[in-house]
Amino acid sequence: MGSMEGHKVVMKKTEKLLVLNETSTVSQSSSKYSITSTSTNSPQDESFKVERHSEQCLRTMTEYLYKQQLTDVILIAGQRRIPAHRLVLSANCEYFAAMFRNSLRETFQNEIELKDVDGDTLWTLVKYFYTGSVDLLEDNVETLLTTASLLQLSCIIEACCQFLIKQLHPSNCLGIRRFADMHGCAELLATANTYTNDNFMDVIKNQEFLLLPAEDVARLLQSDDLNVASEESVFKALLAWLQHEPEARRAEASGLLAHVKLPLLSPAFLTDHVESNEMFREQRGAQALILEALKYHLLPERRPLLQSSRTRPRKATVGRLLAIGGMDTNKGATIDAFSLRENRWRSLAKMSGRRLQFGAAVVERKLVVAGGRDGLKTLNTVECFDFAALAWSPLPPMSVHRHGLGVAVLEGPLYAVGGHDGWSFLNTVERWDPSTRQWAYVSPMCSQRSTVGVAVLGDKLYAVGGRDNGSCLGTVECYDPHSNRWTSCAPMSRRRGGVGVGVMNGCLYALGGHDAPASNPHASRFDCVERYDPKTDTWTTVAPMSLARDTIGVCVLGDKLLAVGGYDGQQYLTLVEAYDPLANDWRQLTPLKSGRAGPCVVLENSLDFS
Repeated sequence: MGSMEGHKVVMKKTEKLLVLNETSTVSQSSSKYSITSTSTNSPQDESFKVERHSEQCLRTMTEYLYKQQLTDVILIAGQRRIPAHRLVLSANCEYFAAMFRNSLRETFQNEIELKDVDGDTLWTLVKYFYTGSVDLLEDNVETLLTTASLLQLSCIIEACCQFLIKQLHPSNCLGIRRFADMHGCAELLATANTYTNDNFMDVIKNQEFLLLPAEDVARLLQSDDLNVASEESVFKALLAWLQHEPEARRAEASGLLAHVKLPLLSPAFLTDHVESNEMFREQRGAQALILEALKYHLLPERRPLLQSSRTRPRKATVGRLLAIGGMDTNKGATIDAFSLRENRWRSLAKMSGRRLQFGAAVVERKLVVAGGRDGLKTLNTVECFDFAALAWSPLPPMSVHRHGLGVAVLEGPLYAVGGHDGWSFLNTVERWDPSTRQWAYVSPMCSQRSTVGVAVLGDKLYAVGGRDNGSCLGTVECYDPHSNRWTSCAPMSRRRGGVGVGVMNGCLYALGGHDAPASNPHASRFDCVERYDPKTDTWTTVAPMSLARDTIGVCVLGDKLLAVGGYDGQQYLTLVEAYDPLANDWRQLTPLKSGRAGPCVVLENSLDFS
């Protein structure tokens, strides 16, 4: 077993003894037998029972086995001849039962040879038939599982798999994975796969990785579940494998390079470490892959047409999604984090106090929350959360109290857009400069907007929908920080208050929303989604979400656009859906830990879930 034929898996411990015991539990009694009355018509009838009778019979049969008394068959495996009793073999093993009961040739033979079976392992299993116990050791577990698979001994197979699971280590997990695949051990294979992906950076430091055959390297690099910080780590792992035997493995270079997501490497890394490497310089296939990656960087407007498995980031490299506050059963006071690789939400921290309808964004690797309301009054306070220290600290407040505002980061500064000050709807916009730690007004919007969707697309800030004094809005405007001007864009196909917005592949998306104030019992909520293309200044309807709702948290995670939580008019939702622009469909992901309406959802890249 191992990554190469004949190569033994190196266990992480020197030795471990495990006893598998199938003997039934029996009541302890000082008496060797008992007599009890039976419930028959005759009062003279009694039942006689010898305690531990079956154990005594097996003990006697075991003595016969060792003394070779009454044995009626000899099993031959390699150089070993093992006398046994057909009855015991058949009672414990369907393989032998079929052999001895179905008039096969072996049924009438006194000696039966089992080809390609280790004699010592067969003897271990024959003793197990008589005793119900087997010692699992590091030295025998491989051949024991192999022989048990041949003899269809499911309980032994399960015990061996559990033993190997406990032995998983970066130095042996690839061999165990290959062994599990060869023998069809599904649970062991899945566990070894997960372990290998989780510990990839340690696995590639071991000799077992360098000795892998090319097909196993390809299988490993194909996985989007590798726990790596960046695609550079995957490329460096491939290069280490190639350089271990450069001449013999040169022919595999282009084929394996196809499993590295080259478009996700920086142009500098592509030029300095990939294109210039002599292993790939003369290979036409490798050069085509490098050219594809460089085009992806040089022609960003064509990226929607260049999507492939190589442009889909690995789950560990996309960052974590943060769902911050919102209206929920926890009174909007928690932050939960979602890991795509682990496919689960975890509680990260509590907010310093209750905030509803606030804005949030990541600025210089810290989470900034601004404005909102605490349930009674509208706030102008701003706070900063440090992911390393898991602590909150205050920042200078905004000039205006705002709830229902939109927040986004454009070219460094943070913008707080529109909202409501507790008395009136706002069109004012403030900008926070993290270098001077000051707020300053910029040009106001053309319209007053609260519950507005705000996002950055290209080098402009967009304000989408929302509500003003009279109704919900379908209008859209964008801000150019260089000219300090707002410009009207094409309106959406419908009015949307409480709209969720996100940006993906050079387009702006507007999700859900409502067409009347949320307090209006006749307000309609939408499942429809529109996409805005700034090059043509047009909106296009795409696939709808599975449920109509407003106040949705929206963010890109990897190559998908996520819609998180919301309100359907009846309840706060735990629903999380992901939009695939290539397939134009929505698929549900792991739901939130609790329902949230109006959560701020942001992407964060410095959290460590390992």
